[in-house]
Amino acid sequence: MAERHEVVFVDGVRTPFGRAGEKGMFWNTRADDLVVKAMIGLLERNPNLPKDRIDDVAIAATTQQGDQGLTLGRTAALLAGLPKSVPGFAIDRMCAGAMTSVTTLAGGIAFGAYDLAIAGGVEHMGRHPMGFGADPNPRFLAEKLVSEEALNMGSTAERIHDRFPHLTKERADHYAMRSQQKLAAAYDDGKIQPDLIPVAIRSDAGWGLATRDEAPRPETTMEGLAALKTPFRPHGRVTAGNSSGLNDGATVSLLASQATAAELGLSAKMRLVSFAFAGVEPEIMGIGPVPSTEKALKKAGLGITDIGLFELNEAFAIQVLSLLDHFGIDDDDPRVNQWGGAIAIGHPLASSGVRLMIQLAAQFAEHPEVRYGLTAMCIGLGQGGSVIWENPHFDGSKK
Repeated sequence: MAERHEVVFVDGVRTPFGRAGEKGMFWNTRADDLVVKAMIGLLERNPNLPKDRIDDVAIAATTQQGDQGLTLGRTAALLAGLPKSVPGFAIDRMCAGAMTSVTTLAGGIAFGAYDLAIAGGVEHMGRHPMGFGADPNPRFLAEKLVSEEALNMGSTAERIHDRFPHLTKERADHYAMRSQQKLAAAYDDGKIQPDLIPVAIRSDAGWGLATRDEAPRPETTMEGLAALKTPFRPHGRVTAGNSSGLNDGATVSLLASQATAAELGLSAKMRLVSFAFAGVEPEIMGIGPVPSTEKALKKAGLGITDIGLFELNEAFAIQVLSLLDHFGIDDDDPRVNQWGGAIAIGHPLASSGVRLMIQLAAQFAEHPEVRYGLTAMCIGLGQGGSVIWENPHFDGSKK
């Protein structure tokens, strides 16, 4: 039986996240150029990395067409200047694309097939709206495998509110407002900027440089959120204010076996402990991280109380609240999304999983008293994904 190799997260970077659409800062930027820019930034931050030692490149996108098509991992690797000997491939698991890029390549490292790998994701939702051009099999609806609402993410979020009436719109709005406030504070404290790779952008006004996320609304108030329309249902509870928006952006990360990282003098920001994916009813897609987290904890031999930091993707506030409620965690628990989340930052679908990891890695460095952290997210069509990480800076005496 092959020996298992420990997997470490060496580094991760991302582009700023833009608003999707003609008014967004990346409207005139190609999707593949976003991920190439991020990849070049990652390589520049790690100059001691021998490029010819990279064993594979996995880049995810949800809508794999146009400038997000053509086996993104391979094309991005070539465009970023990696040797032609470095292979690559594309991945699609909707919102968990980058997370799946990481877990797939991590499995290869753990098995011993890879020593070094690059994993990430990109989504240009302005050019490629989710599901655009897809042709779902009519049997899904005709045979009632899923309801029509299951294909509308906002409707699935409304159904979580239906199922858990104590998770009110007011709680969702409060959570969303706090996400905006936490991100603004993190920017003020310089927490976000170190892992952003600036991107040259072109608009009618000429050339510029994208250096910050475009979507945050730090001025958000409970009164303002209460007045927003509920587009998915009359008198509903899900609004643009307590949901992530439509965004463009890319993320990439460098993974290695622990032995290879030591050999090359690469520092490890996190160690992979376990991961799991799970399926749920597509109509309530947002509760997917609950069973995937339970699976990941069981595989790791841990309990939820062992997790000292949480990075949860805020597709919708209600979706995060359902996980916190299930595990008995307070809405305002300081361990959760310390620097804000997707409601404020944005959620360019297939890229978001690595953003969670980038933020957790940076928080680990600040919190040696924390041993384990969790990155988790819901996934379209009724899935959840969870990855548990160990802090290499852990110092038990700091508890």
